[in-house]
Amino acid sequence: QVQLVESGGGLVQAGGFLRLSCAASARTFNTYAMGWFRQALGKEREFVAAISWNGGRTLYADSVRGRFTIIRDNSKNMMNLHMSNLRPEDTAVYYCAADWDSLGRVVDTPSEYEYWGQGTQVTVSS
Repeated sequence: QVQLVESGGGLVQAGGFLRLSCAASARTFNTYAMGWFRQALGKEREFVAAISWNGGRTLYADSVRGRFTIIRDNSKNMMNLHMSNLRPEDTAVYYCAADWDSLGRVVDTPSEYEYWGQGTQVTVSS
């Protein structure tokens, strides 16, 4: 069982910066591929970014590439999402997710992930 807790959301003006964090309870955090997803009001959950178990591979949605950066620190059981140049359309609840993996994959499909956090709200004002 893996527990994930997101933090760092809030209200920011367009063009601003936020850093989201995801703390994991797993003792074997380095055996999980990790991802960030978001869900805006009235919309389906969508992929944002993913990172392999050792951080060697990353994947981004087209809408955030060049603005968001996903990183992880396996020594601290932590994953972060650095979000810059935020836009009103980035407003959503952001979720981190974990997928047990030994192959070094990056995963952009929600159904592949076994564990999810409760989410943190990000609101970008225009």
